[in-house]
Amino acid sequence: MTQGMLQELVEGIFAGKLVSFPTDTIPALATLPSKAQLIFAAKQRSQDKPLILMAACATDLWPYVSGNAAELLVWQQMAATYWPGALTMVLPASDRVPKEINLASPGTVGLRVPNHAVTRAILARTGALATTSANKSGEPPLQTMREIRAAFPDVLTFSLEATEPSSSAIPSTVIKWISNNWQILRSGAVKLES
Repeated sequence: MTQGMLQELVEGIFAGKLVSFPTDTIPALATLPSKAQLIFAAKQRSQDKPLILMAACATDLWPYVSGNAAELLVWQQMAATYWPGALTMVLPASDRVPKEINLASPGTVGLRVPNHAVTRAILARTGALATTSANKSGEPPLQTMREIRAAFPDVLTFSLEATEPSSSAIPSTVIKWISNNWQILRSGAVKLES
């Protein structure tokens, strides 16, 4: 990873551009939360499909949730167990979450801290970003930056050097906090302990 490439991507994000980078699961399309509409337009994606917020550490994500002290403790314990990693938690959203992130259910927000050095280096400089898989809506997720550049020529991509670890190609496990309990919405890379 070159610092110049990293800096170019970060500057692109702050300039309001759509970017793509590898994660520990599948490559992401990402932008500032306030620019979420860029993702929907590029993917030709229905507004009723939510995006998630991805950050370098859990501390950067807690301002986007709304819960009581007991709930926050449970969520923090889950985060301490599985983050960084391939677990997305869908939690009650605070008023800091732009409504475009989840128009179908604006009271909730998906959150994740990926276990990937490049991704977290980017996110450490940008703060939380709105993200989703890199693909046109209804098509399988793209796996390489070459595929992403071909499908999204206007997207700024971060290419990995040969020595960098690749993504697993398995999506994150998604769980949702409902009535003081967890519900699994999608099985994925993380197998939850009972």
